[in-house]
Amino acid sequence: MTDSPLEIREVPGKGRGIFATQPIESGALIERTAVLAMPESELELVRQTQLSDYLFAWPLSDEIGEAVVMGRLSLANHADVPNTEYRRHLDQGLIDWVALRPIAAGEELTIRYACPLWFPAV
Repeated sequence: MTDSPLEIREVPGKGRGIFATQPIESGALIERTAVLAMPESELELVRQTQLSDYLFAWPLSDEIGEAVVMGRLSLANHADVPNTEYRRHLDQGLIDWVALRPIAAGEELTIRYACPLWFPAV
């Protein structure tokens, strides 16, 4: 197993979050991971579970509108001004997580949620 530049920590008032264990350069690929695209017929059931809070928009077709991200990106917390972003590769079923600016060791990695927030922004 290789040393990861990321670790999962508890964040007061937010639950779990992802933190850098070493500096990350602006533009660096933090993670590329697969997604599990969810057909609309399954989303009603998923929305009744905790997974509902972890769905990402995935506009591949009329039948698929959301996906579960299989990597650590799914634990990234929201920030109005995030230090990372994600880029979808719809045709490949992959998502890239990229640094928007230099990130210091110990800093939390954040994304801007592309949906209405269901919690108060901190």
